[in-house]
Amino acid sequence: MKIEPKVDPIKIIEKYYTPDTELYHILVNHSKQVQDKALKIASNHPELKLDIGFIAEASMLHDIGIFLCDAQRIHCYGEHLYIQHGYLGADLLRNEGLPRHALVSERHTGVGLSMEMIQKKNLPLPHRDMLPVSLEEQLICYADKFYSKTQLGEEHTVEKIRKYLNRYGESEVNQFNKWLELFEGEY
Repeated sequence: MKIEPKVDPIKIIEKYYTPDTELYHILVNHSKQVQDKALKIASNHPELKLDIGFIAEASMLHDIGIFLCDAQRIHCYGEHLYIQHGYLGADLLRNEGLPRHALVSERHTGVGLSMEMIQKKNLPLPHRDMLPVSLEEQLICYADKFYSKTQLGEEHTVEKIRKYLNRYGESEVNQFNKWLELFEGEY
C-alpha cells in the first residue's frame, strides 16, 4: 500500500533529532513498527473508513516529544519526566501546524489518561482528558502497545501487554481488550 503523505514526518523529526544518532534510530524504528502495525490493521478493516494517510503520518510522529524527557536508557537527556512526552510532543506538533497529529501524541500514553486519573494519581500533567477519541487515535495507541523503544524489533504478546497494563488497573486492561476485539477480532 503506497501512501502519499501530506506532511513528511521524517522532515519534522529531523527538526528535533539529529540523524545518525542512537536516539534518532530508536525513535524512527519504533515509530515505523507502530506505523506498520497500524497500517496493516487499517488495511484489514475498510469498513472502519480510517484515514490511512493520517495514520501513516501520525504514527511516525506520536513520540516526537521524547527528547525533552530524561530517559537515559533510550538516550534522552531532557529535563522532563517520561510520562510528559505525549503532551510535550503535542505542543511541538501544534507549533508545526498539525493539531490533529498533536492529539495522537497527547493521547497515546498507556491507553490514554483521564483527567480523573491524572488528578487522582497526582501525575505531573495538565489537568485535562488525554484519552484517544477518534478511531485513528485509538488505533495508533493500540499499535503502540506492541512495541518498546528498549526492545526494537520485538513485538510484545497480548498477554505481556495485559500484564503490563494490569499494573495500572483493570480499566486499562479492559480498554486494551476492547481494542483487541475491534481491531483484531479477538479477545
